[in-house]
Amino acid sequence: MMNILIIGAGGHGQVVADILHCMRLSNPEVCLIGYLDDNPDSHGNIILGVRVLGPPAALRQIAHDAVIVAIGDNQVRSRYFDDLRQAGETLAIARHPQSIIASDVKIGCGSMICAGAIVNTGACIGENVILNTGCSVDHHSRIGKHAHIAPGAHLGGEVNVGDGTLVGLGSSIIPRCSVGAWSIVGAGAVVHRDIPDSATAIGVPAKVVRRHLERGGPAF
Repeated sequence: MMNILIIGAGGHGQVVADILHCMRLSNPEVCLIGYLDDNPDSHGNIILGVRVLGPPAALRQIAHDAVIVAIGDNQVRSRYFDDLRQAGETLAIARHPQSIIASDVKIGCGSMICAGAIVNTGACIGENVILNTGCSVDHHSRIGKHAHIAPGAHLGGEVNVGDGTLVGLGSSIIPRCSVGAWSIVGAGAVVHRDIPDSATAIGVPAKVVRRHLERGGPAF
């Protein structure tokens, strides 16, 4: 039995819970045992049939086999992930049965793959990545750790997305383009040339409108 705790009981956590429930239908070894969340008002609540057991600090007090961080913010999710790895925790993969993943695709631990996501042959998905509802990652593309490919975003073949980057809702990246680490591609944007690290790009075609001083730092 794989007893799994979810860090985060918000909307994103509930999507992960639904994925794990769907996984259990074909694999009874998958068992979601609860959420952990910083919001004290959520403690004790039952969401999708599973209780919020307390704050993340209670993790070591609860018997479990694996954890998955269900937080949409890439920076926050990456910090939780790194701390859990350093503590020796096993990071589970949540993969919806109605996603389509080529047999040779590599998926890093802690990642979440939603319903309708498609990943084609030769692609590599890093650790702690979110492939959200109905997105597609075409052949031989590489998604860096902690990245988030939002609902309905589409990546052509041989695209590279850096660590921690958000590819926004309904956006597109044409084949062989790269988007640097900790960048943002705005909703509906079309990336037709490379985007550097720590940049925000919007529009059709996508243009860089902001650069960030550092990961998590203020923009100018």
